[in-house]
Amino acid sequence: MERTTHNDALRSREIHLQALFVAGLNGDERSYRVFLSELSGHVRGFLRTRLQRQPGEVEDLLQEVLLAVHNGRQTYRLDQPLTAWVFAITRYKLMDFFRGRSRHEVFNDSLDDEAELFAEPHLEPAQASRDLNKLLKQLPERQRLPIVHVKLEGLSVTQTAQMTGLSESAVKIGVHRGLKALAQMIRGTR
Repeated sequence: MERTTHNDALRSREIHLQALFVAGLNGDERSYRVFLSELSGHVRGFLRTRLQRQPGEVEDLLQEVLLAVHNGRQTYRLDQPLTAWVFAITRYKLMDFFRGRSRHEVFNDSLDDEAELFAEPHLEPAQASRDLNKLLKQLPERQRLPIVHVKLEGLSVTQTAQMTGLSESAVKIGVHRGLKALAQMIRGTR
């Protein structure tokens, strides 16, 4: 029963994305933007599982996949599942990325399950939030608190200063230095 529900969810997602994509092909810019946005979540999650050792490569590879989907959109055949078409593009881009790496790295992960590409996009926000929280914990409090209050909670600099006991200048500096430190952590240069 659970497998049927999972398959139904995948099929429903396929139909939804295909409808958005086809509407985009027919000139509906809004549908096409929504399609690309939703597709990004699916592909990003798929790439993250495949590039766990190279997390910094996920966004670059995602952009390459989206560009290939966009540039090749006229090659899509309506009688073909959209999932299979996008998976083929994604797999090609992944294999292209793995060229030049050791055979062990390339063949250690299976790239054959196209259903995984559209499996669980709803986990993406939770994973991103968990990753961000891990990074924020590495920052000193004078940087972490201003980022949390100003950038994540949307409080003003003045409100954050009152809450934390920091001056408004210290809050601004904390946000600036904290964001710079986070960017360095993400790039792996810190």
